Amino acid sequence: MDNSYYIHGVNGPVVTVRGGRSLPMMSVVYVGELRLVGEVVAARGDSTTVQIYEDSAGLGYGQPVYPTGKPMSVLLGPGMLGNIYDGIARPLETIEAQAGSFIARGITLPAIDLNKKWEVSVEISEGESVKGGQIFARCRETGAIEHRSMVPPGVSGTATEVRPSGEYTVSDTLAVIVDGKGHKTPLTLAQLWPIRKPRPTEARLPIDRPLVTGQRVIDTLFPVGKGGCAAIPGPFGAGKTMVQHQLAKWSDADIIVYLGCGERGNEMTQVLDEFAELKDPRTGRPLMERTILIANTSNMPVAAREASIYTGMTIAEYYRDMGYHVALMADSTSRWAEALREISGRLEEMPAEESFPAYLPSRLAGFYERAGMMRTLSGSEGSVTVIGAVSPQGGDFSEPVTQNTKRFVRCFWALDRSLAYARHFPAINWTESYSEYYNDLVPWYEQNFGRGFTEMRRRILDLLGEESSLREIVKLIGADILPDNQKLVLEVAKVIRQGFLQQNAYHRHDTYMRPEQQMLMLEVILRLYDGAKQLIERNIPVGRLASAGIFSALYKMKYDLGEGATREHFINLVDSTIKSILDEYRES
Repeated sequence: MDNSYYIHGVNGPVVTVRGGRSLPMMSVVYVGELRLVGEVVAARGDSTTVQIYEDSAGLGYGQPVYPTGKPMSVLLGPGMLGNIYDGIARPLETIEAQAGSFIARGITLPAIDLNKKWEVSVEISEGESVKGGQIFARCRETGAIEHRSMVPPGVSGTATEVRPSGEYTVSDTLAVIVDGKGHKTPLTLAQLWPIRKPRPTEARLPIDRPLVTGQRVIDTLFPVGKGGCAAIPGPFGAGKTMVQHQLAKWSDADIIVYLGCGERGNEMTQVLDEFAELKDPRTGRPLMERTILIANTSNMPVAAREASIYTGMTIAEYYRDMGYHVALMADSTSRWAEALREISGRLEEMPAEESFPAYLPSRLAGFYERAGMMRTLSGSEGSVTVIGAVSPQGGDFSEPVTQNTKRFVRCFWALDRSLAYARHFPAINWTESYSEYYNDLVPWYEQNFGRGFTEMRRRILDLLGEESSLREIVKLIGADILPDNQKLVLEVAKVIRQGFLQQNAYHRHDTYMRPEQQMLMLEVILRLYDGAKQLIERNIPVGRLASAGIFSALYKMKYDLGEGATREHFINLVDSTIKSILDEYRES
């Protein structure tokens, strides 16, 4: 074993390697007779520590270790959309075809099919100067998405040996780039990229438009910008996964990367089953044509959970660089942090708060900072929006993962257990949630919705805040002794909560609502509030307005809009109700 590497010790997924010189940090190695995939995480003298991304059962002292000298990377190219991967980008459907329902250890497969031929349009010519990030070929990856193959970042020079458009595999050479030193780089449809290294861009752009989700509480009150970051913290059963499902289905991102990091297998099964059947509301084609799923469930090796976050982000950045807007759903970052904690403990590192490693904040920051609205190397505009679920133990938002996440995101959708148990979904608590993106998005809202939208949003939030204070009083003394103006606040806030904020994901008209319809609902609710104040000024009790059935009618407004009800219908309904009550009291 003079220059060979061998196992010196095994501690769960952490393996100590001896022999030869210490291996490069973050490089990939194959461990044991089965050649299990691992990554170097520490090097001390002639001792190297490797974390294994597979079950380490059966590994023992003296078994060989095979270094590659290369970092953990994913093969990027056409054929990723519609696919399902594990945490280290192995295609699960291909593995199932080869090894059955359970992943056999030691299987190493590329992320994309190397033998499939694509109809490729080559867009560079012989003798043309090219640079990194430039699009040199296109092919139709799915019915919904065109794949734009790019010159690898850092590669530039003159194109030679350019092949004509036609059918090619991802490994066929389409051109050769010769740089100023005569070095040749072949161009193929696929490129290998290290998962822990952010892909370069030309510039970071300001966030100036929202990610439209069709979920009223998000779009209206707590929007996230395209290229922004949002956190969804909440206890078990509060609906984190449900919210992310809705965002994946309905948001106006071009590409969806859904990452199930350490989630229960039954939840991921539900995701896989649902997404396979869903139609894209924009194209009418299967939603999977613009979706990539990464399934790293709780029964899979914990170390792969740590890598899965970076795998998903690298894939998202790749499509961003083509000029697409990508939404990355990470469910959940708490499971990822728990993987960090377990690996850190086995490495015998000094623990910080709640035994999480001291570098937890920097890892979270590094992940969320890879989001953004970017000008790509090709000169186009693309973005990655990150929406990360957080699962604090017992719903305690003071725990380290939630608190450190709040430092690096500007949008916080706090889920409330009591709302979820009351069947109020999305269970986003409007008093604890916030969005710091709204001020950046005001020009977009004014351009698309009119200048009145900001004022309406402010009034809705004020009513909800006032109701929250009044409900504390009601708990002590009851609602009967409140003056009519405060009773009105309670009634209108109830309409906002039940008629506007509450949304039924299983109702064909309510699961998604267009922004202009959301605007209409706000207008009608506030029109009712302003009209009702006229009644109170004339000493007409709120109870008379309630008996007219107008509040009940507005509860159902979200369903009626889907059935074709118009703005004029609801405006007339409110105005006629107010007028009839006024006329009634004038006559009396």
